[in-house]
Amino acid sequence: MATSMNAADPTQCAFDFTDLFILDLANNHQGDVDHASRIIRELGEVVRANGARAALKFQFRDLDTLVHPAHTSGSPNKHIPRFLETRLRDDEYARLADEVRANGLITMCTPFDEPSVDKLVALGIEVIKVASCSAVDWPLLERIAESNQPVVVSTGGLTLEQIDDLVSFFDHKRVQLALEHCVSIYPTPADQLRLNQIELLSRRYPKLAIGFSTHEDPADLVPVTVAVAKGARILERHAGIPTEQITLNAYSSTPAQIDAWIKAAQRAAEIAGPVERAPAPQEEVASLASLQRGVYACQRLEAGTALQRDDVYFAAPYEEGQLPSGRWREDIVVRADVEADAPLYVSNLDIPSNPVLDSLFTSIHSIKALLNEANVALNTEFELEFSHHYGLERFREVGATIITCMNRSYCKKLIVQLPGQRHPLHYHKRKEESFQVLHGVLEIEIEGRRRTLQPGDIQLVQQGVWHEFWTETGVIFEEVSTTHYNDDSFYEDKTINCAREDRKTVVNNWGRYQFENIAPR
Repeated sequence: MATSMNAADPTQCAFDFTDLFILDLANNHQGDVDHASRIIRELGEVVRANGARAALKFQFRDLDTLVHPAHTSGSPNKHIPRFLETRLRDDEYARLADEVRANGLITMCTPFDEPSVDKLVALGIEVIKVASCSAVDWPLLERIAESNQPVVVSTGGLTLEQIDDLVSFFDHKRVQLALEHCVSIYPTPADQLRLNQIELLSRRYPKLAIGFSTHEDPADLVPVTVAVAKGARILERHAGIPTEQITLNAYSSTPAQIDAWIKAAQRAAEIAGPVERAPAPQEEVASLASLQRGVYACQRLEAGTALQRDDVYFAAPYEEGQLPSGRWREDIVVRADVEADAPLYVSNLDIPSNPVLDSLFTSIHSIKALLNEANVALNTEFELEFSHHYGLERFREVGATIITCMNRSYCKKLIVQLPGQRHPLHYHKRKEESFQVLHGVLEIEIEGRRRTLQPGDIQLVQQGVWHEFWTETGVIFEEVSTTHYNDDSFYEDKTINCAREDRKTVVNNWGRYQFENIAPR
């Protein structure tokens, strides 16, 4: 089980928020320790049966200080009488915390006042939850930050500016943070769930785990599946057990409903699958092949014929070893005679190709996609060139794409490298430059000293300083420099110090595949 993160001690492990279910006991214990223990045990059985990872969450209130003396009896506030009726002693909560651990669950607590933070720390509670109503209670937030516990904050009713404040506050305090989208309407009707907020929070705070604290009808399993599909990695809901004397509220789930809820979330995660693009399974490849068109001869073709479009037609089925319609191009040469309506097999064809140009086109598409992924927009007017220090045929191995935005007394460029590309060791006599990573991870070596640059990191490269850089992830970084001169790069490998046009390909229009000195495909 992961432990809480202590910001002052880097040896402490960070808490793993990913795929965490939070089961909120709230006041469903009814002030009865035995009933609370039963809830914990039955929820523990459900969690274990599903192979899940879950936290049991208490709510702590120091009622002697939290409730105003005038409201200790007959308060018109609907919550206060409930809090007072279900009061538990500290030793009773300690017993319940032990029960949580004995059932393989993580201990978690929502404190509503500063003394409650002290109590949960004393009990060794592992994770703190900030309720939506407390998310702007700065005296309480200050005390929570001092505890050095990982924190989950519900964002019900908050503006984006308020959430920004929270994220910045806990970041500055070096507190590990996760956010939960939440709607503080009990129960929450479907038209108020607003689950697209999960995606918004994920985009706005990409380094944080984002979850969903839910209050809809427990019988409705659609919201949890949508939340998982939207990217929620923490799921929370209230839980309890009804009896002849106890009736659950409209947004609390029984253990059976929690079981169905966890199963629905796990099923949604299975359906959603990984975020990374994986190779297609062989079954899918075979299925697609059975629906593809192959290339067939319109009439009898003699050996040596350079095929034109009128010589062939495309039809199903595609046969194994046949030229698929997607690989068709004119001037393919037939090696041996082919009868009318017969398939054209790849083994009987000489297919003209330009692997260098094909690779360049593929690189353009990948570079555009990387810019899109990083949300980096380009003006319609920019200068673009491919640096290929050992020729275009090795561009995907050694090289970079350079986009010059301006070059005056100051210069700004965007440098894009695809995964696995490196730029060889060199220096500049006249130009001083600074790199700032926008997307991906850049490895750079400056005079023999290696640094790994993450998004936001900056590296100064002074005149005359040897440097080289590469990436395993793919990277986009800004280069801001003094004026760029075309004759101002000097490479350790003297074979690269050749004519500029031999190691550069200028792109006049990459939407039209217009390159200097390269014929279009």
